[in-house]
Amino acid sequence: MMVETLAALEELASTESGLYVRYSEGFDSDTRGGSIDTESGLELPGLSVNPLTPEDWWTRPLGDWLARQLCQYKHLQEKNPDRFAWILTGRQVGRGPDCEPLLVDVEPIARLSPKLLNEAQQRYREKFDAEKGPENSQPA
Repeated sequence: MMVETLAALEELASTESGLYVRYSEGFDSDTRGGSIDTESGLELPGLSVNPLTPEDWWTRPLGDWLARQLCQYKHLQEKNPDRFAWILTGRQVGRGPDCEPLLVDVEPIARLSPKLLNEAQQRYREKFDAEKGPENSQPA
């Protein structure tokens, strides 16, 4: 299944719990080898993902959360055009070096279209401080 718009992703994320986004070469590729911590070279005990369910403290619209989450690791696709964004679910077994959830028993749900990613990036630019950007944000 291909999700084509941010509105469609909002509908999916509001009706399904435990959804995550991952940028990789896809489910088949990920089943042959998991996530690696690039700094240490260690294999992580699960696939590195970003949650699509907002935290309880998030009071802004769901679409803002989704746009932010999709833009956090979009640079991975830009560095490797074989990577794409896809939605998955699974069982969390830990946290990675950036405190991202690590999943096992993964089930693919859908792929995100380039149109949707462009829409998310536009919303991110409109709703958040474009000067900071996800790669330049600082923890509080």
